[in-house]
Amino acid sequence: MSELVTYQLEDGIATLTLDNGKVNAVSPDLIAAFNKALDQAEQDRAVVIVTSARPGILSGGYDLKIMTSSPQAATDLVAAGSTLARRMLAHPFPIITACPGHAVAKGAFILLSSDYRIGTEGPFSIGLNEVQIGMTMHHVGIELARDRLRKSAFHRSVINGEMFDPQAAVDAGFLDKIVPAEQLLPAARAAAEQLKKINMKAHGATKLKVRKDLLETLDRSIELDKKQLV
Repeated sequence: MSELVTYQLEDGIATLTLDNGKVNAVSPDLIAAFNKALDQAEQDRAVVIVTSARPGILSGGYDLKIMTSSPQAATDLVAAGSTLARRMLAHPFPIITACPGHAVAKGAFILLSSDYRIGTEGPFSIGLNEVQIGMTMHHVGIELARDRLRKSAFHRSVINGEMFDPQAAVDAGFLDKIVPAEQLLPAARAAAEQLKKINMKAHGATKLKVRKDLLETLDRSIELDKKQLV
């Protein structure tokens, strides 16, 4: 598919592997490759597994070189990333993310945009560090976190920039379960095999019903964020 996102289809399961530098920085090119891979997965009617080629990290977030190059470049990148998150939430087939370690900022939002999230045991940090690095949280980020995180963790995460270890990330709502590192991909594959058994038409229609309010809120938030410089 792309050297930034490789695509492997096996028995109705599409594995999308992110590979963009040591922290899998989310850049315009990676987003384009991610979208192309989702196009192919939809055509293949496959359950999706999103994971990383980099040991110990899913993604460290948006490409900071682009985010600091100009306000417009930052706004455009965040809009593209938000649109990708919205697409993932409405994808007609299940999306599982297998997180091999750290997931920071946009990396954590990939988790929040997935249907099922598996992390690994270890000294890893998962969360939204925007305010730690001097960035005001964008509207899409706030609304996505509000919907997917537990109420007790939402303010700590978005306003305080608190980072969570894997077990605390389960409690907060970033992850659904954690496994030893060597079991990550087998666990994701087992989850995908289980999800293959559901009726995909019913899954897709129910997903849109459940997330109707969130998707409409994200549409408005994407437009609002485009009007404000990040």
